[in-house]
Amino acid sequence: MPATERPRRRWRFVPHSLLGRMLLLTLLAVLMAQGLSSLIWLSQLRASQMEGLRTSARSLAQSMAASVSYFRSLPLGYRPLVLDQLRSMGGTRFFVSLNDKPLEMRMLPETPRKRAVLNEVEQVLRQRLGRAVDMTIEFVSPDDLRIFNGGLKLDELPPSWAHYALGFEPLAPPILVTQIQIGPGEWLYLASLMPAPYVSLENEGLPVQQLWFIMLTSGFLLLFIGLLVRWQSRPLKRLAAAARDMSVGDQTDPLPEAGGSEVIEVSRAFNNMRDRIGRYVAERGQLFSAISHDLRTPITRLRLRVELLDDEAQQASFTRDLDELELLVKGALQCVKDTDIHENIEPVDLNQLIRYIVEPYLPPEGDGRVTLEGRALRPYSGKPLALKRCIGNVLDNALKYGERAHLLIEDDKHALTLHVDDEGPGVPEQRQEEVFEPHVRLAGQQQGYGLGLGIARNIAHAHGGEVSLRNLREGGLRVTLRLPRRHEQA
Repeated sequence: MPATERPRRRWRFVPHSLLGRMLLLTLLAVLMAQGLSSLIWLSQLRASQMEGLRTSARSLAQSMAASVSYFRSLPLGYRPLVLDQLRSMGGTRFFVSLNDKPLEMRMLPETPRKRAVLNEVEQVLRQRLGRAVDMTIEFVSPDDLRIFNGGLKLDELPPSWAHYALGFEPLAPPILVTQIQIGPGEWLYLASLMPAPYVSLENEGLPVQQLWFIMLTSGFLLLFIGLLVRWQSRPLKRLAAAARDMSVGDQTDPLPEAGGSEVIEVSRAFNNMRDRIGRYVAERGQLFSAISHDLRTPITRLRLRVELLDDEAQQASFTRDLDELELLVKGALQCVKDTDIHENIEPVDLNQLIRYIVEPYLPPEGDGRVTLEGRALRPYSGKPLALKRCIGNVLDNALKYGERAHLLIEDDKHALTLHVDDEGPGVPEQRQEEVFEPHVRLAGQQQGYGLGLGIARNIAHAHGGEVSLRNLREGGLRVTLRLPRRHEQA
């Protein structure tokens, strides 16, 4: 793969239009800004939630300590009665039971929030109940929760016993289970949920409202940027259309100087440039007309004087020199004339034009040295005489140096392409650009002053097109004339 194709493939997903690139850059900038602000907001939110979580955990621990102190103060015989009363009344903030040993349950994986709550609860309980108290504090999933010595599950209890303390449907938040020894073979069991809004202890992502806010602000910003870019790019499109029209010699009105200050400066510079080019072309035409007139007169006088010479040998020598001089002058003037044909742009039926050019070589009237394939799909907007001269030069060059010519027309919405293949020796690649220069003769070729391809290329350039050469693998030279159709749509 050529090295020049790699960057093109690497950036193939980047839009080519100014509007697309502005929208892409705006979208990236908005997403980066919104993402950064959301991260800062989320970190501050989590910090405030952590502080609120610690405060709620300390408050919950104070209530636990008060419950433990209350049960400690009850006589042993009253404790089961109090528990029954609490259950029949719907419970309290905690689900409380008395067990003869701590229950084994599977703990939830530890997270920073869970560890912060456990540390706060243990610190408060030990401050209130004493450092030597034997206790266990852990978070348990509702599915793994065990209540009594027999290992009853939460869903096996009467709903009124634990609904107030542990019910939080349809969610299944972690349950804080605290087991404290209040006597020999007597463990007070306390199970509770964290108070709202800290029921869930997992770190949450961006809220849905925040995501909707980012999407809506990004959408509105892209809409306004798109309208702004389209508004500002209209003068640039007019500038491009005016440049294309000028490239094919179309006489148009001055470009309106509208838009931003920078666009106005560009439009003004373009109008000035077009005026200077117009004056230059007019002055060049006048200059060469004057040169043509001034040179032909002395050449004609010299011919008359040569005819008066008595020496036929000198007469023939002078005549050859004058013929060569006149050919050089005509070639120079013809080069300027053919590349600067002053005619209006009009739809040209290229099928008819090419048929008229090649008809003398087609059978049955012609000698069959030319073949023609393909056709133009629709007329082409251009200069008829200039295009005829361009195609005629290419065909004459093929017949002169290749004996036969094979024409192929390809047409689509982007360009009209004419391939002219000959059966000659071709042109060395290192010298293919030389044949477009005036008065260039390749070694071994017939005598002549230029191949005519320079004029053809200049006419193609005037129409925004190009003439290129390529040696064919089976032998011969292919000359390709490509005329873009994009200026027809401007």
